[in-house]
Amino acid sequence: MKVCVTGATGFIGSHVAANLARAGHEVHVTVRDRRRLRALEGVEVAPVQANVLDRRALRRAFEGAELVFHTAGLVASRPPSEVWRVNAVAPRLAVEAAARAGVRRVIVTSSVGACGPARSDRPANERNPWPEQGSGFIYTDAKREGELAAFEAGERLGLEVVAVNPAYVLGAALNRSMPGETSTRIVANYLRGRLPAIVDAYTNIVDVEDVAQGHVLAASKGRPGERYILGGENLRWSDVIERVARISGIRHPLIVLPPEIASAIGMLQRFATNPGLLEGIRLMAPDWRYSSAKARRELGYKPRSANETLERTVSWYLELIEDDRMPARRTRSFDWMTGAVRTASRFGLLTPLRAMGAVAGRRTVM
Repeated sequence: MKVCVTGATGFIGSHVAANLARAGHEVHVTVRDRRRLRALEGVEVAPVQANVLDRRALRRAFEGAELVFHTAGLVASRPPSEVWRVNAVAPRLAVEAAARAGVRRVIVTSSVGACGPARSDRPANERNPWPEQGSGFIYTDAKREGELAAFEAGERLGLEVVAVNPAYVLGAALNRSMPGETSTRIVANYLRGRLPAIVDAYTNIVDVEDVAQGHVLAASKGRPGERYILGGENLRWSDVIERVARISGIRHPLIVLPPEIASAIGMLQRFATNPGLLEGIRLMAPDWRYSSAKARRELGYKPRSANETLERTVSWYLELIEDDRMPARRTRSFDWMTGAVRTASRFGLLTPLRAMGAVAGRRTVM
């Protein structure tokens, strides 16, 4: 079967393309910069020059395909206009182009962020109510809008559209010689001693290979007009980092912030010299716990354990560090904060903070 994958040089998209190629499909991939095809090294694909915001180019790329996997996205908060175009507008353009090219079904890669954070003591699912005023994050609001627009276009044009909503994706890059993308960098930063703080809220850790398999399952078993959460285990960030430290044997001091810090971070963001750093901290604060029961039940989705995923992620990053393949990516404010935490730890200045956490019954320092 001929299939086309947008965003195939990205973290999720490369694994989806490789999965499809291994299954014997004729895989076409859209690219803007052919140098990024390194991410698909060793995978038999046919590259097609196309921008996901160019409807005509997408239609040419989709000609003759039965399935389209629209995995392209921009995991960022800046620049807002670009984040919105790629995440909110491009999914609709992809569905419209696919319909005109005679494609049968489109699998749209959304995000659990498009479902909104959990609102009670239980994990959220696909029917989680969306906040009336939006999530307050440009990325999650854009993913939500893109998902809705894709469904609307599919219904209007008579095309089957299924959305998959990956949780926090870790694991190793398809080309292990290449450094990681946005979601895995928290592990890299910790291992290199460049992570000053985390927010001790919940996240949901899932392996990129399981997410790729979930895409393929959704293509064959997913119901049109439905979304499927592709998650793994719900863990607090302090637990995630503790496991990374245990697996790697590397320990660095860092501050553990309570989730309530999010509102203060939001007020400070407009005055910050590095607002992206504060946005990342604020994005960690909501309760991002999810259930993948629907995907398990309807698709046969079976994610691996978080420990296995973290072991794979740590092992890959240690290889990159040992081979000196990690880019510098120095940020003055980020490095200053990390240095301050290290200095405070060295001189015992974090002890009072640790004691305060013990009294409050919560972790404040790692």
